[in-house]
Amino acid sequence: MARYIFITGGVVSSLGKGLASAALGALLQARGYSVRLRKLDPYLNVDPGTMSPFEHGEVFVTDDGAETDLDLGHYERFTGVAARQTDSISSGRVYSNVLEKERRGDYLGKTIQVIPHVTNEIKDFINIGDEEVDFMLCEIGGTVGDIEGLPFFEAIRQFAQDKPRGQCIFMHLTLLPWLAASGELKTKPTQHSVKELRSIGLQPDILVCRSEQPIPDKEREKLALFCNVRPESVIAAYDLKSIYEAPLAYHREGLDQAVLDAFQIAPAPRPDLTVWQDVSDRIHNTDGSVNIAVVGKYTQLEDAYKSIKEALIHGGMANRIKVNVEWVDAEVFDKDDAAPHLEGYHAILVPGGFGERGTEGKIKAAEFARTRKIPYLGICLGMQMAVIEAARNLAGLSDAGSEEFDHEAGEKRFEPVVYHLKEWVQGNHQVKRSVGDDKGGTMRLGAYTASLAEGSKVAQVYGDTTIEERHRHRYEVDVAYRDKLEECGLQFSGMSPDGRLPEIVEVKDHPWFIGVQFHPELKSKPFDPHPLFKDFVRAAKEVSRLV
Repeated sequence: MARYIFITGGVVSSLGKGLASAALGALLQARGYSVRLRKLDPYLNVDPGTMSPFEHGEVFVTDDGAETDLDLGHYERFTGVAARQTDSISSGRVYSNVLEKERRGDYLGKTIQVIPHVTNEIKDFINIGDEEVDFMLCEIGGTVGDIEGLPFFEAIRQFAQDKPRGQCIFMHLTLLPWLAASGELKTKPTQHSVKELRSIGLQPDILVCRSEQPIPDKEREKLALFCNVRPESVIAAYDLKSIYEAPLAYHREGLDQAVLDAFQIAPAPRPDLTVWQDVSDRIHNTDGSVNIAVVGKYTQLEDAYKSIKEALIHGGMANRIKVNVEWVDAEVFDKDDAAPHLEGYHAILVPGGFGERGTEGKIKAAEFARTRKIPYLGICLGMQMAVIEAARNLAGLSDAGSEEFDHEAGEKRFEPVVYHLKEWVQGNHQVKRSVGDDKGGTMRLGAYTASLAEGSKVAQVYGDTTIEERHRHRYEVDVAYRDKLEECGLQFSGMSPDGRLPEIVEVKDHPWFIGVQFHPELKSKPFDPHPLFKDFVRAAKEVSRLV
């Protein structure tokens, strides 16, 4: 039976609950325990799949096809445990499930209420996989005091009561603001946050306090006294140069020991932090740097491309080189020459996205990389833009474009080199979709197998000819154009096992030009960089040495 750690937040949002949860999971693994991490989000969207990246950052996709919160990316990157559909739930999903059961008559005509029906649904979700791991870490999204979070707080209160004593603990993350004028760290916001938490029946066992300054013993003692926790369970969380320093930093502060003490686990197993010491060494001991341009449409919010940035950093770690990621707005050179905006970069990456806005700039970025022999990695839409660029400038299809853009405009303007995917094979059954379907959860989602061409660049990079990668898209490159494009030097080097769906393209006479339909960034980790990002950064490093 798993032990449960519930992580809540107070004072302000965006303090780093996801990072703290992920780091704690990594520390428990270092002590020999198995872990699983979950996210409970109070928003009413069924999942983040239809939300704008400007609203909620990137959508993290699991192997089994769930569209989830970006914090699940942190969980995977720090623990290496592949997330599942059962690791993410929102208020929207909870209420949807409850209402479906009510419509079926599962509640036998009873009045449906938040307590017990909604809270029971949440508790059932938390309890999934109880026998699989030693520790289950459950992060509650939002901030204590938010009205939409109340059913989740009530559910975890009940859940802890239902479990045997000592089976659940609560960790609360807050802010200690620094007032420069008086030169003081203020504990009052944290005190009020804990008071709010206690008013709904939850007493934190551990306080994690974000702070820009060291926390003096006097303030620690005050927090312990007024928040009813042990002084050694007041954990400081300082700003770090890299998020991958978090496991070692939290260990120095005693977070993992405080958790084991709260569960009365003694003697505690000694931690093996070798992996994280190596990660830290690779962060701080680099040999030069490379500048990589990410040409996208959501560049004003870095969280929109969170996994891509982290995967590039992982590639830098593998090559012991610092990666400077520069965000370039594709719309800036939609109608202008790309060269002034892309000169000086050692590599170019065009990420995924939806809609026509900024696509002409992305096509120009692909052309710049191809003609200047600059390493290029196109992901999802970035691959499609590379194919359209080759179709226009190498194959003579001047009207080449995507059916997506015609659907958006409501008129036919392009020869659809990229088309709306209407059916595909998933597992052992066929999936069918139409343009008019609901948007949520209707894409090609999750892990699919691809077959790589013998002797191709990607087969060399992966060291294999069969791979499995995660997808999130509803438009595909039309295989009907394969012969014409391959005659011009664009090799279709990765295909679905049935040969119908292009998965990877590469330019033959180019040092490093690869486009992939899937999202390799979702599977990269600091201690296990994704092969594509590892080799992409290596290629950028070679360019930097020549400049």
